[in-house]
Amino acid sequence: MTLYEAELVVERRESVADGVLALTLRHPLGEELPSWEAGAHIDVVLGPDLERQYSLCGDPADRRAWRVAVLREPDGRGGSAYVHGQLRQRDKVRVRGPRNHFALKPAPRYRFVAGGIGITPILPMLAAAEEAGAEWTLLYGGRTRESMAFTEELGRYGDRVRIAPQDETGLLDLASVLDGAPEGTLVYCCGPGALLDAVEERCPAGVLHVERFQPKAQEAGGNTEFEVVLERSGQTLTVPSDASVLDTVRAAGVEVLFSCTEGTCGTCETDVLEGTPDHRDSVLTDEEREAGETMLICVSRCLGKRLVLDL
Repeated sequence: MTLYEAELVVERRESVADGVLALTLRHPLGEELPSWEAGAHIDVVLGPDLERQYSLCGDPADRRAWRVAVLREPDGRGGSAYVHGQLRQRDKVRVRGPRNHFALKPAPRYRFVAGGIGITPILPMLAAAEEAGAEWTLLYGGRTRESMAFTEELGRYGDRVRIAPQDETGLLDLASVLDGAPEGTLVYCCGPGALLDAVEERCPAGVLHVERFQPKAQEAGGNTEFEVVLERSGQTLTVPSDASVLDTVRAAGVEVLFSCTEGTCGTCETDVLEGTPDHRDSVLTDEEREAGETMLICVSRCLGKRLVLDL
């Protein structure tokens, strides 16, 4: 699939909470941007070897602008520090996308749970659920009320939204929104790993959909060497125990899109033609893993001796 890629202009840069900046991006010539649906994200190229993924949190009906929000992370890997410290209004950034691994599936009712900057993909989901006539509620937590973005926008939804800053209410009361939910309810959650893990413990299979900003902890296991056949390139390569499929493919001179290298963004998702992947990502659903038709080659490996990939 060919993704849209272009240089966009930072039309607006505004503080929407303590430590959170919202950026409004437009095409310099005023051209329309690709359509997107709630849950989608874009890749933003901030510099050489500095590329990050941000959820779109604006209005999908507005084809002239994309909005993202960026949390300043003092212990991050440099992306948020660049956005907060160096990126200015009227600067240009290269973007690619949108992609969506967190799409809102049709349902009669939803329970949304967001923690901190995890509100960004959830925000357009509320509008989509509202437009679809679904019944929904949102439980939104953060460290403090001042650190929680878009609370003013959320005010229009009234008591369907519960704002729960930790310094005022303690840990999120997940039982109040998840336990006893009627059949047919889907749960969408985004936020810190500890919150996602806690929500997973309360939700039966098939009900929960999550998006992780950090990779999910994997069970410790040894890596073994295996063979990967690149069908379109006509190459057969050996993936050693101390390298990823992505590393091996790139070392052989094959161009492939990638970004996070942690299995969280989905950029390097690749079709599997033969073989059984050892999925170690934090993106694919249980159903997608079971099907084994794609894999994220930055972290996932092979359960056998050989994989054939559409590369």
